Amino acid sequence: MAKSGYLKSPDLFPISQQNRKMSTACFAILWVSMAVVLAAFAIGGDGIQQLPLHLVILATLVGSIGIGICMTLTGDIGIEHGLSFPVYLRAPFGTIGTHIPSIMRGFVASCWFGVNTFFGATGMNAILLMVFGIDQWFLCFLVFAALQLFNTAFGIKAVERFANLAAPIIVIISGWMYITLSDQAQAAGRNIWGWVENPVAGPAMIGSFAVIAMATMGFWGTLAADMPSISRFIKAPKYERNWFKRNKGQLIGSLIAMPLVHTFMVIVGAVSYIAVSISNPVDALLETTNNILLLGVLMLMIALAQWSTNTSSNLIPAATIFSNVGGPRVPHWVGVIIAGLIGVLVQPWNLFAIIVPALLIVGGILASIVGILVADYYFIRKRRVNVTELYEDKGQYHYWKGMNLAGLLSWVIGGGVSLLIPSYSYLVGFVVGGLLYYVSAKYWWFKKYKQAELENPNDELYLGLTVGRDWTIDETESGKEELLAEEA
Repeated sequence: MAKSGYLKSPDLFPISQQNRKMSTACFAILWVSMAVVLAAFAIGGDGIQQLPLHLVILATLVGSIGIGICMTLTGDIGIEHGLSFPVYLRAPFGTIGTHIPSIMRGFVASCWFGVNTFFGATGMNAILLMVFGIDQWFLCFLVFAALQLFNTAFGIKAVERFANLAAPIIVIISGWMYITLSDQAQAAGRNIWGWVENPVAGPAMIGSFAVIAMATMGFWGTLAADMPSISRFIKAPKYERNWFKRNKGQLIGSLIAMPLVHTFMVIVGAVSYIAVSISNPVDALLETTNNILLLGVLMLMIALAQWSTNTSSNLIPAATIFSNVGGPRVPHWVGVIIAGLIGVLVQPWNLFAIIVPALLIVGGILASIVGILVADYYFIRKRRVNVTELYEDKGQYHYWKGMNLAGLLSWVIGGGVSLLIPSYSYLVGFVVGGLLYYVSAKYWWFKKYKQAELENPNDELYLGLTVGRDWTIDETESGKEELLAEEA
């Protein structure tokens, strides 16, 4: 019997209905914990310098709901077929071409891991400094990174249990931070609802509004592409053809929990800047609060917040991608270690200094991938996927030397155009990438490389959950390849 092909890593096989353990409530709670990210404070701190708080909030909500819609659209891939992001990406990019955009997504997620670990380590170091007088933030950074990597290696259930514990405490602490900073702003004679450092009007105001919305979409752009890697663990009803009912488990989390919590974090960052001209409330509170007990609890919760966010949003998706690239020889836990090493080596303490411009750039590039996924899954294949062929090296999705040029070219052009219009980068990347892919794939590429689900659009053959199917993958090489070997 032949060994598994390099596309057949067990960690990347479709998740069956029986193994989907995450409920609607658990996913919403997971989102609460993921959305408490200190880097979001920077968006509020930047935005309040030109716009009043109510417009900062509105722009953040617009961006959050917009990216939430993108997440639920791509998330149906995981709900319907149990597929992860890097596996489905083989359809629009090819079995080898998939590695190019997915590695970039994994790299970005690893960078986020580093940034969040830096913030968490800052909180840990603050505790050591207050209690023991020890100032070793880099050592805290390394230890904190190692602890997260160990936790994530246990898999999605370990992450879910951790999020259930951390989320409600984090929300309470964030509320305390907001109240404390608001009082400080009032004491300084600044009305948080009317103060703006350098107010703008007209086209400049529209541009500033767009930057906040696009930065928010870029902030969660990695998860918009990679949502199938998480949504495939969410419980969903079999034989349900109604899209909204089938995706109920992820809709509440992505369109309600995430926008509300993320917007609140942006508000805290804005109020911090109003109070003491520092968008990072951690630094602000360390400078202005003398209550050691409260500061100790705050710093502990900050560390917990970054931990829960990193495991779900960054380490698990990045590990899945690196496992996909390496095949069976790179199991999930090795992918976790690779992501952690990248997160350390990029020196996240320097990366955070340019976080908003970076979000606009990365957001547009990732948006192009999301647009291609939506166009391929909904408008071309109409949710029908020849799943078993996704795991065959020389199968339907091999295309030309393992690459789908329609997908690769559309991504490069869509991402490139988005860089020319950074204030609207995510919107431009999504539309240009998706539209170019639809036209080039439907009228050019798939004329050359026939797709079974397009030639015979049969629901019973190519849908998953909707028709009650759990996809199963033969871990051996295809019978076709074995037959050819025998004949040779």
